[in-house]
Amino acid sequence: MSGSGGRRRGAGPGTATQREESLSWRKQKSLQIHRALTSDPVDIDVLRGAAESDGGLLSQEIRRKVWPKLLSVNVFHLPPKPGRGVRCRHPDYNQVQMDVRRSLKRFPAGMRDAERSVLLEQLTDMILSVLQSHPELHYYQGFHDIAVTLLLTVGLRLGTGMLSTLATHHLRDFMDPTMDRTKHILHYLMPLIQSESSELHSFLVRSEVGCIFALSWLITWYSHVLTNYQHILRLYDFFLASHPLMPVYCAAQMVLMREQEVLRCECDMASVHQLLSRIPTHFPYGTLVSLSLGLFRRHPPTRLLQLTSQHKSFSVASFHSLQISSSSQRPDSILQREAESDPPAEPSPPPPPRSQNPLVKLAVWGLSASIGAAALAVAQSALELGPELLMGLF
Repeated sequence: MSGSGGRRRGAGPGTATQREESLSWRKQKSLQIHRALTSDPVDIDVLRGAAESDGGLLSQEIRRKVWPKLLSVNVFHLPPKPGRGVRCRHPDYNQVQMDVRRSLKRFPAGMRDAERSVLLEQLTDMILSVLQSHPELHYYQGFHDIAVTLLLTVGLRLGTGMLSTLATHHLRDFMDPTMDRTKHILHYLMPLIQSESSELHSFLVRSEVGCIFALSWLITWYSHVLTNYQHILRLYDFFLASHPLMPVYCAAQMVLMREQEVLRCECDMASVHQLLSRIPTHFPYGTLVSLSLGLFRRHPPTRLLQLTSQHKSFSVASFHSLQISSSSQRPDSILQREAESDPPAEPSPPPPPRSQNPLVKLAVWGLSASIGAAALAVAQSALELGPELLMGLF
């Protein structure tokens, strides 16, 4: 844990002991994860617990093994490597390409230009491949941020398989032709805050800040607003192992953790929006994860849905089936033998291209806000995702 209680101070034996304890803890957790991965069936509850607990999944190597299991993705039956042909057929190609170009800041500093160029091309093909495979899905700005994280962590083919599962489960509500379901998900935020702090909730209501400050948090799983890649990975460990609404609980908990800071702020929309939309650099994400779990247990989704308007969520409705399928997975050693013994599958024909939506669905809808400093504060947040978002504001 991050606290220092009970630890020895200073250099010397105390520091060495701490390093030994940390190494021993990491080894024990790694061994626990290995046992869960190799058991038959895979012990998905242990893997979820490891992803949620202190330190998350520890390393990229472990994530490449555990993340697919959390989504019930068979690494030996992945979709074919995305090809360039999808680009000329897909109506969202131009928008995806613009968003991919804006994602340059998401790549590690010091990466060679040639390597970055290859990854940008892969990112475009990865997104369009998922959209082509699921014509019912509609691209939204922010989807590319999630795709970047998967590409950098698990690679193109596995990332494409995982992105496809996320698009049809956890992220499904964001991929409608309209923003109605996204708005309803955002509306869960204030009841959660009210359940823990009526004073903070009352202040936010008086400020008329609404929930737009948390939009990019939810639709990108915070990867658009965080600059530290390890912090992003820690939250992805958490969200991949959790209920689809967990990012909302995380957003509520993040606001609750800043309660005193918020209450000292001017009670107007522009000031509060500006404060909340900028996450402190040294925010304690390990604490955020543990407190969000507690908030989820105290106010489970079934109770949360009772406090808000009844609106069907595709993401929530499909979560139970994903849980069932993930609980009966075979270990990779067996899946590999089965894949080697199966005859190669015939490639399926690509789905017919869908017609272009007359308006590219943007990740912001019109706001009922007065024109002035408050509207400009919200507009600034939209500009950070992309200039096109301003089309949806006014």
